[in-house]
Amino acid sequence: MSLFLSKLCCKKDIDEVIKGVAEKVVVLRFGRDEDAVCLQLDEILSKTSHELSNMASIYLVDVDKAPIYTRYFDISFIPSTVFFFNGQHMKVDYGSPDHTKFVGSFKTKQDFIDLIEVIYRGAMRGKLIVQSPIDPRNIPKYDLLYHGI
Repeated sequence: MSLFLSKLCCKKDIDEVIKGVAEKVVVLRFGRDEDAVCLQLDEILSKTSHELSNMASIYLVDVDKAPIYTRYFDISFIPSTVFFFNGQHMKVDYGSPDHTKFVGSFKTKQDFIDLIEVIYRGAMRGKLIVQSPIDPRNIPKYDLLYHGI
């Protein structure tokens, strides 16, 4: 857990942030405070939050306290990071089938900074999906499992 990042504890708080933050990328990290990989990601997020403060607002969301959003975004692995801009869900093509969220931790601070810059610039041009600037070797790979299809 990072002491420097705001925590959103319920659906109402999440809705207010998504709808209320203007002209910035809203970063929602879904996870648990005690998870080792979440802690690793939180460190990167907190170290970059000041540097990115003109472009992004970063929040932590506990998956157990926001089950509606956890189901909506199909958060099966934690941490998962979701991005919004002016109330719109921003999608990123990471070279995987799922463009709705980043699963896992970023390998470096610079990977996260580069991604936020690309999302911000794309969103300012009206795009709802952008191409990831992160080296594909630095993107965690997960198999998507579809049951009952």
